[in-house]
Amino acid sequence: MYSFERLFRLHSGKEHLRKKRIVVPHSTEDEELSELLKLYKGNKIRTTKYSLLSFLPKNLFEQLHRFANVYFIFLAALNFVPVVEAFQPEISLIPIILVLSVTAVKDIWEDYCRFKVDHLINRLLCHVYCSTQKTYVDKCWMDVRVGDFVRLSCNEIIPADMLLLYSSDPRGVCYIETANLDGETNLKQREVVSGLPLQGVEFTPESFCSRIECENPKNDLSRFRGYIEHSSGVRIGLQSSNLLLRSCTIRNTETVIGIVVYAGHETKAMMNNSGPRYKRSQLEKRLNMDILWCVVLLIIMCLSAAIGHGLWLKNLNDPVFQVDDETSPALAGFYVFWTMIIVLQVLIPISLYVSIEVVKLGQIYFIHNDLALYNEQLDSRIQCRALNITEDLGQIQYLFSDKTGTLTENKMVFRRCSIYGVEYPHEENGRRLEVYEAEKNEAAGQSVTLKSGCSGKSLSYRSLSCNRSSVSLHTLTAESAEEDDQVSSHVQPRTNAFCSRMEVVPDPQLVRKLKLLCSPVVHLSDCSSGNTSTLELSYITDFFLALAICNTVVVSSPSQSPHEASEIRTPLKSLEEIKQMFQRFSFAPFSALTSHSPPQIKDSPQSRASRLFTREETEMDSDGDTHSELLYEAESPDEAALVHAAQAYCCTLRCRTAESLLVDLPGLGSLAVPLLHILPFDSNRKRMSVVVRHPLTGQVVVYTKGADSVIMDLGPKHSAEHAQEIYSHIREQTQKHLDSYAREGLRTLCIAKKVPLLEEYDVWLKDQLLAESSIENREELLLASAERLETNLTLLGTTGIVDRLQEEVPETIETLQRAGIKVWVLTGDKQETAINIAYACKLLHANDQLLTQIVKCEFYSDLLKKHQGMTDLTARVESSLGSVAGFILVIDGRTLNWALQEELKSNFLELTCRCKAVICCRSTPLQKSQVVQLIRDQLGVMTLAVGDGANDVSMIQVADVGIGISGQEGMQAVMSSDFAISRFKHLSKLLLVHGHWCYSRLANMILYFIYKNVMYVNLLFWYQFFCGFSGSVMTNSWVLIFFNLIFTSIPPLIYGILDQDTPADTLMEQPELYQAVYVPNMFWITVLDAFYQSLVCFFVPYFAFAGSDVGELSFGSPINTSALLIILLHQVIESKTLTWIHILVLVLSGSSYFGFVLLFSVLCVTCSPPTNPLGVETLQMSQPLFYIICILTIVMALLPRLLLRALHNTLHPSAVLKSDQMDRMNAEKYSRRMLCWTRSHSRGNRLSVCADNAGLEPSVAEVVS
Repeated sequence: MYSFERLFRLHSGKEHLRKKRIVVPHSTEDEELSELLKLYKGNKIRTTKYSLLSFLPKNLFEQLHRFANVYFIFLAALNFVPVVEAFQPEISLIPIILVLSVTAVKDIWEDYCRFKVDHLINRLLCHVYCSTQKTYVDKCWMDVRVGDFVRLSCNEIIPADMLLLYSSDPRGVCYIETANLDGETNLKQREVVSGLPLQGVEFTPESFCSRIECENPKNDLSRFRGYIEHSSGVRIGLQSSNLLLRSCTIRNTETVIGIVVYAGHETKAMMNNSGPRYKRSQLEKRLNMDILWCVVLLIIMCLSAAIGHGLWLKNLNDPVFQVDDETSPALAGFYVFWTMIIVLQVLIPISLYVSIEVVKLGQIYFIHNDLALYNEQLDSRIQCRALNITEDLGQIQYLFSDKTGTLTENKMVFRRCSIYGVEYPHEENGRRLEVYEAEKNEAAGQSVTLKSGCSGKSLSYRSLSCNRSSVSLHTLTAESAEEDDQVSSHVQPRTNAFCSRMEVVPDPQLVRKLKLLCSPVVHLSDCSSGNTSTLELSYITDFFLALAICNTVVVSSPSQSPHEASEIRTPLKSLEEIKQMFQRFSFAPFSALTSHSPPQIKDSPQSRASRLFTREETEMDSDGDTHSELLYEAESPDEAALVHAAQAYCCTLRCRTAESLLVDLPGLGSLAVPLLHILPFDSNRKRMSVVVRHPLTGQVVVYTKGADSVIMDLGPKHSAEHAQEIYSHIREQTQKHLDSYAREGLRTLCIAKKVPLLEEYDVWLKDQLLAESSIENREELLLASAERLETNLTLLGTTGIVDRLQEEVPETIETLQRAGIKVWVLTGDKQETAINIAYACKLLHANDQLLTQIVKCEFYSDLLKKHQGMTDLTARVESSLGSVAGFILVIDGRTLNWALQEELKSNFLELTCRCKAVICCRSTPLQKSQVVQLIRDQLGVMTLAVGDGANDVSMIQVADVGIGISGQEGMQAVMSSDFAISRFKHLSKLLLVHGHWCYSRLANMILYFIYKNVMYVNLLFWYQFFCGFSGSVMTNSWVLIFFNLIFTSIPPLIYGILDQDTPADTLMEQPELYQAVYVPNMFWITVLDAFYQSLVCFFVPYFAFAGSDVGELSFGSPINTSALLIILLHQVIESKTLTWIHILVLVLSGSSYFGFVLLFSVLCVTCSPPTNPLGVETLQMSQPLFYIICILTIVMALLPRLLLRALHNTLHPSAVLKSDQMDRMNAEKYSRRMLCWTRSHSRGNRLSVCADNAGLEPSVAEVVS
């Protein structure tokens, strides 16, 4: 009965697992929950594919997925059938066993490397609470279970996904670094679950009796839904900020304790660990078609032999040799068909697939070690994550690029701003940026990098407060004082403008207005004259306060951890003093926005105000060094730029906690701003907000920043007439400034504010708490809640942030376009910004015609009418194609939604095909992937997508080749890509040089493999006409097997790895050579050439030995030797590069053949029954006729190819040949001119070579210069 109940509970527990996960402490007394915990997976990981028992069957099963392996196993088995046996059955096993063994050894080595890593990780130690010993004990990671309490210290790696229950930080927060997970080095803040006892005191696991219910394991790193139910019955919602993820590292926190909710392969890190990407290249797909044609040729040849053997037997009269009379000619022909399948099996290149893998590994090695693709500043080289598509880099026809971080540096610098409708140009920032741009190339050429000069400290201050850690990031990244002294003189002139702190030079006009807060005398006089109103000052103050606090920036300093930053100093003024000051001045900078009417300014005792502000200025000056030492860890460069801009105006974010923010304000000192809520940014809302309680007024205030396309539409709907007039003026002026910023290529953000009524906030708060505690539809509820609060916003102003172009981006795009690659830019930025960047990077030229207004007006109306509006547009474009100017289509996201509809796709494609380039602005990540997929599928072209952020992942994965740029937005794009580079400029060499080489090498190597196999197989086929189509061969079976497996297998590998049909410099100088690689009918040309060479190779010896009594092995000896030398010399002709490695491999291949056959003929007596090879080769090679036949055969076989190549190059020279001829002509012309100049000026050296020599002829001067 007990066992039945146990099984029933076990079954019900498994059913429950399918719906949700319940987690309780491991020491629970509830037997049912305890059994449920045992059903969860342990923390032991295993990424290996095989075990000792499963390796042989599993690896063999995987290799049998290749049709070629199945084919050759079938032939080997068929050779064991006596009636169709072609040669010794054991010999037929050698090729397939060798191929399977090589692949198996490679798989074993890869799996053993994974096993060592798994073993190391599983044996790592962590502190796990033991309920029996009442203390934390050391346990291996693999012994951790769901429900265990784990204690971690600073700089320790998290062993499993844990819910944060305790932090030594009194505020209940901890900081983690997710670099091992997503590549981001910025610190992330995590919070202890709400409702738990006060933090800072020792946590006792025995006192934890809550129950956790959460969703089943999912791979979404940013999503976690669930709730924790306390013993009192209160349920608290859980979110991703409460979850510590496996593989992350604890930073800046002494101790944390959590309970394991996901372990092992159920953790988010392991569910996202997909390993290297494997794709099928276009060349491999084409290879499959070539192999099918080879199969067709094989069947035709075997059918011909079968029919010929049947006819030969039928017409055979009085044979002089023994013939099986009992077998009918038809049945004998059937047997011969299968015998010929075995004999001619070499026609299907068994070693080609293994050779392709080896060649690709060699190509990846050289790409990976190319110094031109190495970024010294970031110490990063190209990563090849997809091992199977290197040749696809040489076939790209469409390139889709993100803008921010891909074409630009994604290092944001605050450039200018507009507040209260007044524009502040920050001209000094502009001048410093121009200086930086002018000197950037010079600085890049120096050995000192920007990183060492500017941002070297950005990582070095972490973990200084964690004294218990033996190794900290400071130890790993700190730079010596000597290095600092050496680089300071070189770096300072070029990096003082924009280094890691992103220093901003304040605008003088804005500084004067801010001084009014610190100088009541000037303030009163200015206000009375009407220059600066109190309302404008309130806008300015709120604007910079929003810049400082509307973010998720983590603040730290060299000497204090983030949770100690709040204790750096006390406020300069007491709250009572500040309130008295505001009461005396009747100055309400934080509340004026709600009234929209400037308050009346009353007289005040200037002595008290002067004393207060004098104290403020003195203490602010004395503490300036402390400000400069603050380190901001932002999740995006935009946030960091805005926080540094606020700091430049003395509005400094000094500390962030889960409940409050410590901010320095000009004229007010340090204020603790209670933080009520953070509404994070998402791509739907395109904005983020913080909800705070103002420290002076006690009001709830919402500060919002986001895209102008959404913020401008969220203004107040109902307000007083005077207030509405003011707001309309501000909105109108701000829009003008936004358009101006966009035309300059600046990234724009709008800043807004809202002071909700208390009743409105209370209603919203209830909905927000309900959404946060919800498990089902949590994201939708949170989105709806945020949108309800973010209404009736008061526009404060806008910011313009400059994002500089990466170096050599214009040259790279121009080069790619010359190579025949169409470049599209897919970005989420405004249309004006995208167009400006397109001009800057030479995607657009002055004479190009933009199709922007047409798209906006006619396009929309035609779509709504669902007629052929786009067809009319394309007709107009087509009629103008004769002009020099190109057409550039600029389309926004809303229009793109219409264009991607099923009935309009064809029209959209027709239009884009007639345009030189396309710019998609305001596009979402989904739209980016849809555009790439549309072009890839409908046009059947090779596509490449390049991006640097998480919003580019879907586009990168959809494209045939995805390239991630390791930039400022983490590593999500890199982790999803096939190749990863550090700069956009690397694309030119990666595609034009390495892509061209890889494709050319593999395409030619495949053709060479097919050539040599067809050529050698035809020798056996021609022999069948003289042996009654019996399946006999004129060589011994060992040579037949080893000919393709050993003697001619290595040279194609060297050819596929090292051959360079065109020098790298030529490919870069002439991008037009990129597409000139593959000839469509080259397969059949190669097959016909192989047929011709086989005819020559067979019939020259045949006619030479005609009428003699030579044996079949003696007849086959010159044929094999000639065939080997023809095949090797054929590769020499086809190779564009010959190095000592090529020569060595060719010599070794020939030597191995001669050495083998000579030893075979000397030592082997009965190795190849029924024939006897003893002494055959030694006798043949001692006769002059053997060498005459070989020389004549080689010349006759290769001469037509040489003549045709010479004729073709004469009549239709390739671009490469033309380039070589021009280089030679220029070199010869230069030499002749220099010789003439030398002769004319060698008489007594009357003329000296200098720029001021008037006697120097113009042509000579040109040469000298």
